[in-house]
Amino acid sequence: MSIIAARKENTTTAAQPAAKAPVREVAGTAPVATRGQVDIANVRKSFGATEVLKGVSLSVPPGGVAVIVGPSGSGKSTLLRTINHLEKVDGGYITIDGELVGYEVRGNKLHELREKDILKQRTHIGMVFQSFNLFPHLTALENVIEAPIVAQKRSKAEARKRGLELLDRVGLKDRADAYPRQLSGGQQQRVAIARALALDPKILLFDEPTSALDPELVNEVLDVIRELAKSGTTLIVVTHEMGFARDVADTVVFMDQGQIVESGTPQDIFANPREERTRSFFSKVIEPAFNI
Repeated sequence: MSIIAARKENTTTAAQPAAKAPVREVAGTAPVATRGQVDIANVRKSFGATEVLKGVSLSVPPGGVAVIVGPSGSGKSTLLRTINHLEKVDGGYITIDGELVGYEVRGNKLHELREKDILKQRTHIGMVFQSFNLFPHLTALENVIEAPIVAQKRSKAEARKRGLELLDRVGLKDRADAYPRQLSGGQQQRVAIARALALDPKILLFDEPTSALDPELVNEVLDVIRELAKSGTTLIVVTHEMGFARDVADTVVFMDQGQIVESGTPQDIFANPREERTRSFFSKVIEPAFNI
């Protein structure tokens, strides 16, 4: 038996948290990630009588890029929200670097962590939402540095220096003093990405980050995520952008009706899907000219 068989029953002990390790550089290569292993085991979630996640299991290695695709209502966003405990699971478990997310084992049962401990865990899990969720009364820079100052007790000077570096990374250093209302949708989403990076998270979650954008603004956000994919940070992305999934993912996961139908490399999933449901879906959403 793994850590738990169901949310309220367990006969084993919890895995010990892995020691926090930074990304290390190997001469002449991209950064090699040594943290950010995500393991999702038999996760179930229901809303009332509707089961939206039906025993989902998925592993993403440190520095991996997993892109989740599938029809609307397939459970993609719900799965993403369970990874940082915005949605509580009804069964199964999730670990990051061997540490349970949202729960601890006491005796032979799982108990939900206290709110302050859940919030502490979330500082290691950055999330970028469909809507930008920026504070309208704060500038771009103030949005980025708020969490490091409040949650990590960094000095304002240190947070400001890091915040400007992150805004520069997403191409917005010159808009540091602009308020959200003065920014385009794509610029706001790039600020949201900088904000998610500000806490130096082990993993980054993206929930359809371009769905609220005008078509001409989509690429500026996807280009930032493409660069992040090379950085050694573990990324899990829910998207309808199939070309992006093909270009960036190590693993493409196709979900339907609360289950993972199949997963594999972009070549496997887009060019040679095994399952009829996968083939049917892609035949409707991918243009004939789309090639691997």
